Amino acid sequence: MEFVSGYRDEFLDFAALLFGWFRKFVAERGAVGTSLEGRWWQLEAQIRRLPQDPALWVLHVLPNRSVGISLGQGAEPGPGPGLGSARLLGDDPPLHLRDLSPYVSFVSLEDGEEGEEEEEEDEEEEKREEGGAGTEKVEPEEDRELAPSSRESPQETNPPGESEEADREAGGGKDGCREDRVENETRPQKTKGQRSEAAPLHLSCLLLVTDEHGTILGIDLLVDGAQGTASWGSGTENLAPRAYALLCHSMACPMGSGDPRKPQQLTVGDARLHRYRNLVSEAGEGWGPGFPSTPASLIPSSPLFRELESLVPRLGVKLAKTPMRTWGPRPGFTFASLRARTCHVCHRHSFEVKLTPCPQCSAVLYCGEACLRADWRRCPDDVSHRFWCPRLATFMDRAGELAALPFTYTAEVTSETFNKEAFLASRGLTRGYWTQLSMLIPGPGSSRHPRGHMPSLSLRGGDPYQLLQGDGPALMPPVPADPPRALFGSWQDYYTWRGLSLDSPTAVLLTYPLTVYYVITHLVPQSFPELNIQNKQSLKIHVVEAGKEFDLVMVFWELLVLLPHVALELQFVGDGLPPESDQQHFTLQRDGPEVSVRPGSGISARPSSGTKEKGARRDLQIKVSARPYHLLQGPKPDLVIGFNSGFGLKDTWLSSLPRLQSLRVPAFFTESSEYGCVMDDQTMAVATGGGTSPPQPNPFRSPFRLRAADNCMPW
Repeated sequence: MEFVSGYRDEFLDFAALLFGWFRKFVAERGAVGTSLEGRWWQLEAQIRRLPQDPALWVLHVLPNRSVGISLGQGAEPGPGPGLGSARLLGDDPPLHLRDLSPYVSFVSLEDGEEGEEEEEEDEEEEKREEGGAGTEKVEPEEDRELAPSSRESPQETNPPGESEEADREAGGGKDGCREDRVENETRPQKTKGQRSEAAPLHLSCLLLVTDEHGTILGIDLLVDGAQGTASWGSGTENLAPRAYALLCHSMACPMGSGDPRKPQQLTVGDARLHRYRNLVSEAGEGWGPGFPSTPASLIPSSPLFRELESLVPRLGVKLAKTPMRTWGPRPGFTFASLRARTCHVCHRHSFEVKLTPCPQCSAVLYCGEACLRADWRRCPDDVSHRFWCPRLATFMDRAGELAALPFTYTAEVTSETFNKEAFLASRGLTRGYWTQLSMLIPGPGSSRHPRGHMPSLSLRGGDPYQLLQGDGPALMPPVPADPPRALFGSWQDYYTWRGLSLDSPTAVLLTYPLTVYYVITHLVPQSFPELNIQNKQSLKIHVVEAGKEFDLVMVFWELLVLLPHVALELQFVGDGLPPESDQQHFTLQRDGPEVSVRPGSGISARPSSGTKEKGARRDLQIKVSARPYHLLQGPKPDLVIGFNSGFGLKDTWLSSLPRLQSLRVPAFFTESSEYGCVMDDQTMAVATGGGTSPPQPNPFRSPFRLRAADNCMPW
């Protein structure tokens, strides 16, 4: 598939952004240790003319003594393709963090054990180090060899006439595109999964420039043993030229957002680097958030601080005398990946080149005429932009219809510049199931099961909605005493009956059970009236290629609220489910006013309604099969449902779709874009010779717009 915006882990886009900016920074800063007077005077003059940012900027110096990086065979530093941007943004990009496991893993340096940690656990580690799976591992290679080697120069894949225009548009960045293509061409020669026998790399220190709201503006990585790098253990003296170069580049080319600018004031976010000789009492009011009182009484003496104190004023920036004591996401916090976009063809970011959408469809972003022309002329014709452009224009026309939702926050969350992390953080939605929807990690004392693990099924106080809770008042009101008297066909009707305010964002989580409800009560009766599904007392439903919806399994309790007299069995099936959950079976049942979880033993029979009195409330059975759908054995279901399926992204669909067709049961699938629906139809034709029905908007779709890096389509 050409566009994977709705299927790809957001953190991979974030890692690709960090890698792309760091790679550009390394290429432009030159060798560390060269004369700052001679090398930076032009840049300094440019920065002095930049407009001032009223926000405080912070230089974070983050040492690391415990975690090393083990590179796989496909990511060896030195000659060879390495783990370049093509791994993260190329023609066959990874969709999940676990897809990078053949190339990189994290090891403990404290006890000498190279025990690999799972990628999903690494995600939280990366939030602290902000290095991303695509950044730490490439620094040695980038420092050693910045320019393309001779083996990269002869490129047959460049479209005619691209070279001159690309040089003009990208300022010589054309070679970056070529390098990406070389990596894609050479990747099959590498053996996936083969670990390097070399000692793990040690990321000794991370330099990070942010503003006071947490927006990342620049990053530098210091790796022990790499040419031109300094080690934290050697002291802070060698950090000053590196830190100054990073500050200059962050001002001239900010990663996070906005035009080039300089701060009015800068501080170093590490008290150890100030080494106060004369500390004073901190009683009374401080002079700013996170700062101690009476800053004039503090006398810093760190070598790094002293050098920066002489260098930073040359930029017209004031260096604060005190460190920022505490730093963390503020209400205005944003991840840099929310603003930086990429060219669909060469994958360069918006901080490297100016991106503009296709003038005809306005759907796809390009860095210039050369990449647009190359995409327009791609072969075969049915993958070219010339073929897709009219269709994409039609998809773009649907944006207004898809954004027609009744919520008070609709305009914000359906905007192309929607800042999801800021929205969730401002509402205190940073724990429980909400962390499954964003790159935010839970705060101290908050529990969260890592992605890809068996979700937590413990219920404090018997509340099935506890994982939907934020830091404020309860989001889910008590269940209405009477079941619904009519079928719901919109969020507005459901929210009214359920007693929810239209300011409540719970629709983002409840989209899963409400979509299942809509399929049962509306779509199956319309398309398969002979099944009489609404009169069934028990339903066995297969959720195929399950992923995020399994991580949010407790939200499906809402199905029993909406269909209280139906015995439901949900069987989650897919090879992306955690292996330890295979063959798991448990039941969510009512114990008076509360709900409890009762584990089952193996695969049980179809939920029986004969032992219950007529009209009795039913329980919800959950089963798990961690395998592709075509390998599943067992009784035929009443209904099959898939969420954001992406038929064209997994080869197993070519076997699972014929299996589904042979079952002759209703099967409904959601996608996050109309483009995905068209690709599903094409894959269905290849796999079975059949097709899918025309897509229609899901009235219970999630209100959150998904971020797209290389296109402007509504996902």
